This record gives sequence, C-alpha cells and structure tokens, in this order.
Amino acid sequence: MKIPYKEYYEQIISDPKQFVMPAVTVLEVFLASAVAWWIVNVVVNRLRKRYGNKPLFAKNDLFFNLIKRAGHYGIIIIAGTHLLNLFQSPIIHNIFGAFMIMLLASIGYKIVANILPFIESRVSKKTDTKMDDVIIELAKKFSGIMIYTAGGIMALDRLGFNVMPFVAGAGVAGVAIGFAAKDTLSNLISGILLIIDRPLKVGDRVEVWGAPKNSSTWGDVVDIGLRATKIKTTDNIVIVVPNNELMNRDIVNYTAISDEIRVRIPIGIAYESNLNLAKEIIVQICLEMDWVMKKPAPKVVVRNLGESSVDLQARVWIRNPRRRMDTISYVTDHVKEVFDKEGIEIPYPKRELYIKKEK
Repeated sequence: MKIPYKEYYEQIISDPKQFVMPAVTVLEVFLASAVAWWIVNVVVNRLRKRYGNKPLFAKNDLFFNLIKRAGHYGIIIIAGTHLLNLFQSPIIHNIFGAFMIMLLASIGYKIVANILPFIESRVSKKTDTKMDDVIIELAKKFSGIMIYTAGGIMALDRLGFNVMPFVAGAGVAGVAIGFAAKDTLSNLISGILLIIDRPLKVGDRVEVWGAPKNSSTWGDVVDIGLRATKIKTTDNIVIVVPNNELMNRDIVNYTAISDEIRVRIPIGIAYESNLNLAKEIIVQICLEMDWVMKKPAPKVVVRNLGESSVDLQARVWIRNPRRRMDTISYVTDHVKEVFDKEGIEIPYPKRELYIKKEK
C-alpha cells in the first residue's frame, strides 16, 4: 500500500493549525501526566514514612504500592480520555473503555487480596475455632473469580457484545451442573451452614454414628471442611462424615456448653441385699476418682425393680468428658470387688429345677 506523503505535506503547508494544535494538546497531556505521576509518588512515599508503623501497614507494605498503582492508573485513564477526544472513532473509545474496566477490576482484586490477610491475622486467628479461617479461605478463592467475571461482562458490554445470551447460557449451564453434582453441592451448602450455625467446632467431643463395628462410637472433631467433617475416634480412627449427612442428623456434642457432663452407670443388686449399704459403697467409690466433681455430689437412685434384681443407677458429674469411659470402668470394677467383700450379691439369671420321682 502506497502512503500519500505528498498529499499530507501539501495539507500541512496549506493549514498548519490543523496538525499543530493536536500536537500541542498531546504534548500538554504528556507533561501534565508526568507532573501528576511525580506528585503521586511523593505523596505515597510521605504516607509510607508517616503511617508505615501502624498495625494495618506494618506487615502489609503492599498497601502503599496499591495506592501508588491506583494513582498511576487514574492518571493513565484521565490522559487516555483526553487523547481519545482527539479522535472521533467509537471503536477506539470502546476498546479503551473495556481496557480500563479490566484494569480497574485488577486493582479491585489486588486491594481485596491485601485486605483479607490483614483480617485473617487480626480476627480469625484470634478465635478458638477454625471456621473463620474457612470463611477467609472462601473469600480468597472466590473474590477474584467474582471480580474478574463482573469486569469481563462489563468490558464485553462496552465493546458492543450482547452479554445477555452469555448470562442466560451460564445460568442454564449452572442448573445442569447443579443437577449433575447435587450431592457435592448439598455437602458444600451444608458446610456453609455448619460455619454459620456452629453446632460444633474443632476439638469438640461428639458422637459418631458410622463407626466400624466393635470400635469406639465417639471422638474429637479435627477438621471442618466445605465438603466433609473429620472426626478422630478414641481408637485413633479418623472418620470422614459428609456435611450433608451431618446436617440431617442429631449432633450429639458433649462439650458444646462446657466440659462438665454427667455419667450414668447402671448397677444391679439382689433383692436380698442391703440397699442403703450398696448406695453408700457406690458413692464412696465414685468419690475416689479425682476428676469426679464433689458439687454436685454423686448419687445413686433406684431405676427399676426388675425380675431378678433391683436396678440402681449411679449419676456422677465429671470435669473432663474424655474420662467418661474411665469413670464407667473404674466404678464397675471396684463395685464388684467391694460388693463381694460386703456380701452384696450382683444377681444373674437363675433357674431352679425340681425333679419329681414317680413310683
């Protein structure tokens, strides 16, 4: 393609103002931008010297860099807008506008990415539960996707693309994916509900329903994820419970309110045994354990008059719920020994046979 230099030269000679004025405007814009760029650098450096020791900025020096970058981007936007006014091309205006939208989206994401670690260090790490950490991690993972998706849709709309079919298609695809992965989504939603409701936290002692046969049926919560919760039983077995199942069943939490729980221990004695003496012996044995609370004191009640035994129940308050099985084992073992010494019979099924001898 041959460029008509001769025609341009003749046009400049005939009307020099047509080209001189735009050139002067471009030069003024560049000079003003350079001065504004220098002012932004000076102001940010002074802010860093003055407020750099504050808790918000001491461990996050990138905040000042973001302010400087935002100022530089603002200068570029203003300068670019003035330069675009020299051209009467809608396409160039739209392309520049879309570029600026994505640039602002990038700034917004970097600001959020620097604020979230500060919130994590000042808020979530000072709490006893890890659920706040999960919320921060969710924000870290999905904030960028949300910001850039919104920026991309706005940029496409600026370029003249009809984004409504894209949004509608994304909605249909989301519905299809939702049906295909309904179990996973159900677990994710249940995980969010666990974070919001907080029926349990890491370290709580809870009941386990799906424990293997002949193994421990309770344990400590070691991790609460978005899809599942991990519980380590007293047999050192980690059971992964889907959050959906966890939310659809009763959660038996032994340490939700406090670490003090009451243990019930069933003990049977024969009808011929001394009831009051048996109660005194059981109470004395319970008080031998140092983790048993003195107030309220242990007590023994008659639960039932069975077919062959008087069914007693020892009710003992303990300070540590993790000593529940130790309490039951200690009382059961020592009651048997003391009952044998005191002549208190622990009944067991008996049958009396009468043999009739016929002549």
